[in-house]
Amino acid sequence: ENATIENGQLVITAKQESFGGMNYTSARMKTQGRKSWTYGKIEARIAIPSFQGSWPAFWMLGSNIGQVGWPSCGEIDIMEHVNTNAEINGTVHWTGTDGNHASYGSTTPVGVTGYHVYSIEWDANAIKWFVDGAQYNVINIANNVGSTEEFQRDFFILLNFAIGGNWPGFTVN
Repeated sequence: ENATIENGQLVITAKQESFGGMNYTSARMKTQGRKSWTYGKIEARIAIPSFQGSWPAFWMLGSNIGQVGWPSCGEIDIMEHVNTNAEINGTVHWTGTDGNHASYGSTTPVGVTGYHVYSIEWDANAIKWFVDGAQYNVINIANNVGSTEEFQRDFFILLNFAIGGNWPGFTVN
């Protein structure tokens, strides 16, 4: 109910309504079980709202999450935005050489309420992040450096608009 097509564009709407013990509803769409990728260019043209408590994301998870759990499946955050921050985040998460959660990421300033093309270019050697074709982040994954073998496997895409959560907090204006 919270995802519609309007003028040929996907619109995800967060609503203040009680459901399942929560005060808000939204939508989370994923290609899990339908389509997955190992390497390639993944991109989307997105405009998002910016307010306290908002956490929209365009991201990927390892297709083997059901077998190995998170973070061992790997996570590639193509675009995450939190609250009213003036930047977006591009991050990866995995299980590091010490067996614990590892992450690497960067931010770049973006006027998120306007449309931008968020993308990654991913191959056996690196994952590179872009906004409107300008690269702002890269991680070396060649030869599984830093125990990054998760990123040599299939991933599926997720697109969602969360309200609240551990990162933005639960204060919504």
